[in-house]
Amino acid sequence: MTGTIQITWNGKPLEVNKGITLQEIANQQQKVEEPLIVAAIVDNRVRELSYTIEKDSTVKPIDLSMKDGVRIYLRSLTFVFIRACKELFPECKVSVEHSFGGGLYCEVNNTETLSPRAVNRIERQMQSIIDADEPFEKTDIAMAEANKIFLEMGLEDKVKIMKYRTEDTISIYSNGGISDYLFGYMVPSTGYLKMFGLKFYLPGVILQYPTYEEPDQVRPFHDNPKLFKVFRQAEKWSESLGIRNIADLNRCIEEGGGPDLVRISEAAQEKFFGSIADDIAQHTDAIRLILIAGPSSSGKTTFAQRLRVQLMVNGLHPVPISMDNYYLDRELVPVDEKGEQDLESIDAIDLELFNEQMTLLIQGQKVEIPHYNFHTGRREYTGNFIQVSELQPLIVEGIHGLNEKLTEMIPRENKYKIYISALTQLNVDDHNRIPTTDARLIRRMVRDYHYRGTSIEDTLRMWSSVRRGEEKNIFPFQETADIMINSALLYELAVLKPLILPLLETVPDDHIYFPEVNRLNKFLKYFVEMDSKVIPNNSILREFIGGSSF
Repeated sequence: MTGTIQITWNGKPLEVNKGITLQEIANQQQKVEEPLIVAAIVDNRVRELSYTIEKDSTVKPIDLSMKDGVRIYLRSLTFVFIRACKELFPECKVSVEHSFGGGLYCEVNNTETLSPRAVNRIERQMQSIIDADEPFEKTDIAMAEANKIFLEMGLEDKVKIMKYRTEDTISIYSNGGISDYLFGYMVPSTGYLKMFGLKFYLPGVILQYPTYEEPDQVRPFHDNPKLFKVFRQAEKWSESLGIRNIADLNRCIEEGGGPDLVRISEAAQEKFFGSIADDIAQHTDAIRLILIAGPSSSGKTTFAQRLRVQLMVNGLHPVPISMDNYYLDRELVPVDEKGEQDLESIDAIDLELFNEQMTLLIQGQKVEIPHYNFHTGRREYTGNFIQVSELQPLIVEGIHGLNEKLTEMIPRENKYKIYISALTQLNVDDHNRIPTTDARLIRRMVRDYHYRGTSIEDTLRMWSSVRRGEEKNIFPFQETADIMINSALLYELAVLKPLILPLLETVPDDHIYFPEVNRLNKFLKYFVEMDSKVIPNNSILREFIGGSSF
C-alpha cells in the first residue's frame, strides 16, 4: 500500500513517501557544509541508510560529528582496508589491533614483509575501491551457512566466536567478493569513505580517518612510541598465554583455567609494580616526588596503594598528598567555554602554593598542608603539619600529574612520573577490536552504580565530558611519563559481565542512551561469565567490583 507518512527529521516535520529509504531522505537533507550523514536513529533504534520507513517515525540523523557516526565510518573503512589487502596479497591475514596515534593500528601477516611501498599499494587499491562506489550488500543467513563462508574466507577466529552467539541467524556484509561480519552497521557503499589515509608504522600500518571532533578531515598522526611499546608488550604476553580474543578466553574459562589465569594476571602486575618500586628505591637520593596520572577508571587509586606497599618493602615510607586540597577558592576557579567553572583545568589548582609546599617538603622543611572544604569552596588550615625525610617520597595522584606546569619549580630529576591506563589487549576476533574506552566505561558504570549511587544513565551522560577532559588534560602528556602501566586484566570483562548486564537492562528502550547500552549489551554477551570470588582483594579490579583491601 502506497501513500505518505509523517516523520520528524532532526526535529523538523517532513511528509515523505511510505517505504522511502533513509538514504533517500539523507540525500535530500544533506548540506555540503555539514558533516556526512552515515546512518540514523529511527524511534530510538540505530538504522542503516538502507532502512525503509513504513510508518510515522522520529528520525535523528547520525553523522560524523557523532561517535556512532565515526564508528560506522571506521567499520566500513576497515572492511575496504581488509578487501584491498586480500586483493593484493590473497594469502594474507589482516589483524585489527587497537587505536593508536589518532588512527587504527593494523597488521598484515602471512605475506611479504610489510613495507612503505606495500602500504602505498594498499592505499591506492583502497582509493580505487572507494572511487568505484560499490555497495555493501547485507544478507541475513543461518549461522551454519555463515560459518561455512567464514571458513572459506580463512576466518577461523570468527567461527570460534560465533559458537557463543545465541541467535540462529546473522547479517553478513559482502563487497567485491569479500564477505565479513564487523559487529555493527555499515555505510551504504564505498563511495561514502572519501576521507582516509594509510601510514606505515613498523611492523604494521595506521588506518587514518576523521573523528567526531574534526569530521571534515583525516585526523593527523601523533606518534606515541612509549604507548605503542606497552601495547606490543601486552599483545606478546597475551599470545604467550594463548589468549588473543574472546573465544580463547572463553575456552580457558570453560576448561577450568579461569582461576589460574587470574593468579597469573595478578602475579604479572604485582611483579611489574615491584620493579617500579625497586627502580624508585635505587634512586632515593634524587626521586622525592612520585606523580601518578591516567584516564578515568584506570585503577589509579589501587595502584597508588599497591605501589606504597612495594615501596615499604624497599624500606621507604611514602607520604600521600591529595591534589584536591590545592584547589583555588571557588570564586577564583576559571570557567570553560560554556561559562561553567572548570574544576578539571590545571588553572583551578593553586600552582604557586603547591610548588612552594612541595619544594619545602623535599628539602626537609615542615609544612602545614591545607584542607579543601568542598561545601564552602574554600581552603582551610586545620593544623595538618607534615615533614618528610629522604626515605619518605611524596605520592601525588591526579589528572594533572604528568603536566610539567603542575610541578614546574621542582627539578625533573626529583620527579618520577607514572602513566596508568587500562589498555585491553583482548579482541573480539581478528577484525573486531574491543576499544579501551569501552572497557574503562564498563568498569566505571559498575563502580559508580554500586558504590557512588550513580545510575547507568548518569554515568553515560557524564562520559562525554570525562572523555573531553582526558583528551585535554591527560593524553597530551602521556609520553612524558617515566613509566607506563597497563592496568587491564585479561579476564576482567568475563567477571564484569554478570555485574553490568543486569544494569544495562534497566535502561528503557525509549531512553536517549539506549542505543549505546544496546551496543555494549551485544558485545558483552559473547563472554562466558566468571565468578569474582577467585579475585584477590588487592586486585585493581576490586576497586570497581568491591571487596578491595584498600
